Amino acid sequence: MSYQSLSLKKYILLCGDVAIFFLSLYLTLLFRYGSGGIERLWLQHLWPFTAVFFLWIIIFYVSNLYDLTLAVNNFKFYSRAAKALFFSFLLGAAFFYLLPQLGIAPKRNLFIDIIITAILFFIWRQLYNTILKSYLPKSNIAIIGLNERVKELIKYFNDHPHLGFNIAFVFYNQDVYEEGLYNTPLLREVNKIKENLIRKKISAVVLVDNIKDDHDIRSHLFNCLHLGIDFMNLPYFYEKIIGKVPLESLSQTWFLENLHEGGKLWFDKLKRVYDIGLAAVALIVSFPFWLPIALIIKLESRGSVFYKQERFGKNNRLIYLKKFRTMLEEGNSRLPTVPNDPRVTRFGKYLRKTRLDELPQVINILKGEMSIIGPRPERPEIARQLQMKIPFYNERTLILPGVTGWDQVCGEYHSPDLDDTLKKLQYDLYYIKNRSLFLDILILLKTVRTVIGRVGQ
Repeated sequence: MSYQSLSLKKYILLCGDVAIFFLSLYLTLLFRYGSGGIERLWLQHLWPFTAVFFLWIIIFYVSNLYDLTLAVNNFKFYSRAAKALFFSFLLGAAFFYLLPQLGIAPKRNLFIDIIITAILFFIWRQLYNTILKSYLPKSNIAIIGLNERVKELIKYFNDHPHLGFNIAFVFYNQDVYEEGLYNTPLLREVNKIKENLIRKKISAVVLVDNIKDDHDIRSHLFNCLHLGIDFMNLPYFYEKIIGKVPLESLSQTWFLENLHEGGKLWFDKLKRVYDIGLAAVALIVSFPFWLPIALIIKLESRGSVFYKQERFGKNNRLIYLKKFRTMLEEGNSRLPTVPNDPRVTRFGKYLRKTRLDELPQVINILKGEMSIIGPRPERPEIARQLQMKIPFYNERTLILPGVTGWDQVCGEYHSPDLDDTLKKLQYDLYYIKNRSLFLDILILLKTVRTVIGRVGQ
């Protein structure tokens, strides 16, 4: 399928980086000691450095170096790569000095290795980016039907050319009076669908719901089965590419057919185990900072250190969300915050920027009221209004709410207005449907990247 080529490109990028790490280690040993005894030295350094390389891959991911939309040789890429390599060197040094039992303390070796790695890494990425932009074939896609989600996909692929998708044509046999197809060819003759699928070497056809009842279109597409093309519906393709559920597909039937809650019982139990473990570790590690934070809050403004707010938890059960207070108490209307809100204190801005104000929520997690990852819990008065305005909004409470989640790490800022709430619901339902250990790890890494990015702003 076409979206599999996107994953393949990322795997090639990852495998290339791993190969660079091990090649750099070999060249370091060769440069430092010569070819004599290289096999013994290689075996001595292989496993400790493999552990370090695993940590480096995490740093590279957190630094967003596996985002193909950033696969352009510009200042932003080089800046992020340089920071990632610098922190990789520091982490490597700390690893070896904290584990003296390994029997090697490669001060000079590690320094030489990171220099060689940096040189080979930039050469490799330059080569890969050139190939990605100029030589790797794009996946040609045809879309049968037209709606707002199709226009969104066309715009998304135009804005992200490095993803390697090309919408070769859209079939739509009705008049389109608005601009919005971004120069994508529009095919109107149903009897020319097969000809265009062959001529344009289409690898996948995406079917929009509003054409499925058309007998002529179905017949012509059925006659194309022997072409070896993947056929898929728009909601499935849109969800795989964009990472959210299209609103048009939502119905009671969708929830019954897609959530499979019975099959996720084992995962929910596993998730509770690592929720408790990670929350306990976070509490132990962060607790020495709670007193200084509390003192600064008290010195800066009047009021309690902690702020408790009613929120809806799982199945709309009322919980009290705990945070460090970041706003003034005097004259506070308790309305939702807005950009540059004057009620937020100076230290409160720092706490919000670094998300340190969220630390007390480990107590909510340990009590079983929240999870580390899940939809953000909403205030009851706002949730009740949204439940009346937005179909199926209440279904986001099917699982425990989270401190962070898929919506928060997907790069879109969502205000409290109706349109943004609809987008947030799309991301939340995607997580509820697809939640897994792998997706949780991905969200945690993206959260770390987001926090680091905000600190650096």
